[in-house]
Amino acid sequence: MSAPPSATAPAAQDPYADYRELTLRGMILGALITVVFTASNVYLGLKVGLTFASSIPAAVISMALLRFARGSNILENNMVQTQASAAGTLSSVIFILPGLLMAGYWSGFPFWQTALLCMSGGILGVIFTVPLRHAMVVNSTLPYPEGVAAAEILKAGSAEHSDEDETSSGIADIATGGLISGVLSFCAGGLRVVADSASYWFKAGNAIFQIPMGYSLALLGAGYMVGLAGGIAILLGIVIAWGVLVPYFSATLPQPADVDMATFALTLWKEKVRFIGAGTIGVAAVWTLIMLLKPVAEGMRLSLAAMRAPRDYQRSRVEQDLSPRAMIGWTVGMLVMLGLSFHHFVDSAAISDTAGWILVLLGTLMAFFIGFLVAAACGYMAGLVGSSSSPISGVGIVSVVIVSLVLLVYGESAGLFAHEGNRQFMLALTLFVGSAVVSVASVSNDNLQDLKTGWLIQATPWRQQVALIIGCVVGALVIAPVLEMLYQAYGFTGAMPREGMDVKQALAAPQATLMTTIATGIFSHNLQWNYIFTGIGIGVALIIVDRLLRSRPGTNLSLPVLAVGMGIYLPPAVTMPIVIGTVLATLVRKRIQRRHGGKTQAEPYLKRAERTGTLMAAGLIVGESLMGVIMAFIIAFSVTSGGSDAPLALSLENWDDAASWLGLAAFVVGATLLVSRVMKAAR
Repeated sequence: MSAPPSATAPAAQDPYADYRELTLRGMILGALITVVFTASNVYLGLKVGLTFASSIPAAVISMALLRFARGSNILENNMVQTQASAAGTLSSVIFILPGLLMAGYWSGFPFWQTALLCMSGGILGVIFTVPLRHAMVVNSTLPYPEGVAAAEILKAGSAEHSDEDETSSGIADIATGGLISGVLSFCAGGLRVVADSASYWFKAGNAIFQIPMGYSLALLGAGYMVGLAGGIAILLGIVIAWGVLVPYFSATLPQPADVDMATFALTLWKEKVRFIGAGTIGVAAVWTLIMLLKPVAEGMRLSLAAMRAPRDYQRSRVEQDLSPRAMIGWTVGMLVMLGLSFHHFVDSAAISDTAGWILVLLGTLMAFFIGFLVAAACGYMAGLVGSSSSPISGVGIVSVVIVSLVLLVYGESAGLFAHEGNRQFMLALTLFVGSAVVSVASVSNDNLQDLKTGWLIQATPWRQQVALIIGCVVGALVIAPVLEMLYQAYGFTGAMPREGMDVKQALAAPQATLMTTIATGIFSHNLQWNYIFTGIGIGVALIIVDRLLRSRPGTNLSLPVLAVGMGIYLPPAVTMPIVIGTVLATLVRKRIQRRHGGKTQAEPYLKRAERTGTLMAAGLIVGESLMGVIMAFIIAFSVTSGGSDAPLALSLENWDDAASWLGLAAFVVGATLLVSRVMKAAR
């Protein structure tokens, strides 16, 4: 197979002009991968508040399977990974949607209501990024790390002489990582003989400190792909939370006599420090929107110009986006679908028809306009740091605050809160509208990354956009049943399906918990704004530091403010493995450079190491996530059959200390295997 042409090759010299891209077999394979990865991402997001980008493992799987099919090619493989990448993005709706159960409004996840909301929001996310493609992909210097990596893997897997070796090794790397993390996850979450985290608590005076550690290999893999700047920023957030804020509050507030040290510190963190983290995340998202005003305006200008003179802007296959007519049609159709979803949601409330239609209109307009703005923000962040590190949850927080305030003002002016039950309804409607916004933002976050991959390998943009729409449809149909299954098996923090369940095994759903708390505080007029404003102040200071670092000539320093906010907001047992992963990746890179005599000489070895590390890290993420889903099936079957919610657990007495040491040992072994495999690839 010939190598892909350069990005500037004219249409007359396009060797891919007759290649098949969007095929039936590719769509079926993409749908199957989407189902698996959507389930994995829903579980991981509910457990720790993070999702993973599935483009790279999907590309490798596609190449491994389709190479046995006649006429398969690089463009067809790209369409498969484009469609499957919806799994890593649309599933981000779980950052808000479980809040409807936490607020006591839903008792489960209605299939069609959930599916149509996710589907319409996701497809709008595809359409919103089409006008941004020229400004933010073709004519931009944004690095798009995951998009470039996926393109390199597709090129390597399609090269004439290295197709079999490169693809086979890629599958082996993913399988190795998946097996290691899957076994550890089974021992921790299934047999429960291995701890998944440990902490050392101590006091200095009355101030309480924690040295945390988490043993998740999935998070280690995620950290391996984040980059050192992100790792340092997360570590700074941990230090701010557990080295400054929690010690300050514990030193100045009395500890109840019947509460132990760790419980008191965790309560302070949940009730005070997390709101500070939310403020930091929110101001980081707003700053991103401000920085994007120029590229958004440029994208809109190009889109309007294309509508006035389409032939001037569709010169060749590699420049053909969805037509303006198709974009308008999809937009109108999805707005109608959103409106129907909101009408069905509002119809059950005890309000007048007029107020109901006004709320439907407000919800649809807010989902549309806020969705468009955050689409640009998330697309920019995906280009800067990658899809996995983009501010989806931060954008969700901003949207929840805006929607809450708008609905609060309307509700009070229309006298809706005279009926106390309507306050809970307005809270639920806020979360429902916010879920639509996150659906838009999450797909926008991924779409430009995929379009960058396609641009590098000369794919047809409009076909990629159709593939992503198909992925949104499949992913939306999967999300509701997976959410329902996980809820029945584990429950969520603050929302358990049955009495007597082990709350320690409940999925934290951290973003949904926070957004529900914020919306509840706004509608009840008791939100702790002082802590949020403190977080905003910290965020502003960090933005200034980040700008100063970036302005220094001859350096490549930065301080991602969003990552600092996540370090404050997320449990430290979740974030510490990410930090360790970033440090490992940096040390491995420096070791390879020293071995081969400097950065320039080591470049080919670094590329091989990066490919192996990326694929094995993706395997670590997928293995643990899939094991979580498998365990959910087992637990759900056990519970519905009248059994235990821990059917495989080995009840060992006095095992806590041994479980902690075993968890640490397993984590070290997993990290060592990751490093040794990467170093071997760089020989």
